[in-house]
Amino acid sequence: MRSFKSLARPASRALSSRSKQFAPATIIHGVRHASSSKHPQGFEAPTPADLTELRERVHEFTRREIPEEVAAHTDKSNAFPNEMWPKLGEAGFLGMTADEAYGGPGHGLPGALRRHGGDVAGERVHRAQLRGALAAISLNGSAEQKQKYLPGLVAGTSVGALAMSESGAGSDVVSMRTTAKPVDGGYLLNGTKMWITNGPDADVIVVYAKTEPEKGSKGITAFLVQTKSEGFSCARKLDKMGMRGSNTGELAFSDVFVPSENILGKVNGGVRVLMEGLDLERLVLSAGPLGIMQAALDVALPFSHQRKQFGTPIAHNQFVQGKLADMYTKMQASKAYTYNTARAVDEEGIIKTQDCAGAILYAAERATECTLDCIQLLGGMGYVEEMPASRLLRDAKLYEIGAGTSEIRRMVIGRAFNKEFAHFAS
Repeated sequence: MRSFKSLARPASRALSSRSKQFAPATIIHGVRHASSSKHPQGFEAPTPADLTELRERVHEFTRREIPEEVAAHTDKSNAFPNEMWPKLGEAGFLGMTADEAYGGPGHGLPGALRRHGGDVAGERVHRAQLRGALAAISLNGSAEQKQKYLPGLVAGTSVGALAMSESGAGSDVVSMRTTAKPVDGGYLLNGTKMWITNGPDADVIVVYAKTEPEKGSKGITAFLVQTKSEGFSCARKLDKMGMRGSNTGELAFSDVFVPSENILGKVNGGVRVLMEGLDLERLVLSAGPLGIMQAALDVALPFSHQRKQFGTPIAHNQFVQGKLADMYTKMQASKAYTYNTARAVDEEGIIKTQDCAGAILYAAERATECTLDCIQLLGGMGYVEEMPASRLLRDAKLYEIGAGTSEIRRMVIGRAFNKEFAHFAS
């Protein structure tokens, strides 16, 4: 299979304003909207033909490498097949948004939204590579840091993670208690991090710690920590309800020395690093529920047309037709919202906070509803592990919790409106 890297197109003209690091503000219906772009160097928006080819290659890869049997086994074993990393890297999954100089294809937002495989690869790729260590380094790293870490992350020969949350600091991340004390040549990190995707397997982790605790959000710094460092350990691997192919752990730091050259961004500039890609993180993650909804339909539609009761397929029952229609409509509406928001980023350079949060908010809640309907349509078979329906439900629920709960997303949208329309209050 030809790599995704071959789909990258070199820039043939000077970058337009939409693909600069910071695009100018735009005026829409008389209202000023701040917009910016985080595209790789030389980025050009993909054509419809590019996206079609990319989707076909995603489907080809997942059908071959992540069939239903692999997904089911991964769910039961609570373990990611680590041999998948280099395969994902070779296919171009891991560095789709990375510059070509570091092995990436130079794409914008992924044009192919995963459909098959459920929790096996997509969750780990999206959360730990596209928006985790790889994205943080791409957006904020020095030339030396990028050269040192990005090629391995893109190729799948090394694994990245992002360590922000703590047991007492989830949505209120600024209340984190992990500290970084300055010493000769660097810092000593002490504390714990919780719910860290790829934590048990990572080679390099972006860790947020308080360098000046008394300054609150202005005293947090981002560090690149290599897991072979003395004093680092994965305290335990978590046994999760769903997304069991996404190895997740609790991390401990006991006087872990981090050299000054491993500061990501600036000292006390960690919140800026954190917020830099937050909108795009939400948007990229909204692809996951789309795949889950499609998978739920892939299970429910054939079953309801094969299963007969009272001498006729249950899909001929109007109540069943109603559920199938609702599932399909929710998926298509979610898909349209995510795709249109992504298209605005790629083609216009516009990143709207309320739409990035809205896309994941809407898709996540609809995915949970669709998987519940899938179970109901399967009846007794939906309640046994022979069918993938329960796994789809368990996987879907995480999208309402991880990377900001549905409640936080609603707050984000409301605050974006408050900021946008603040001039009406003056």
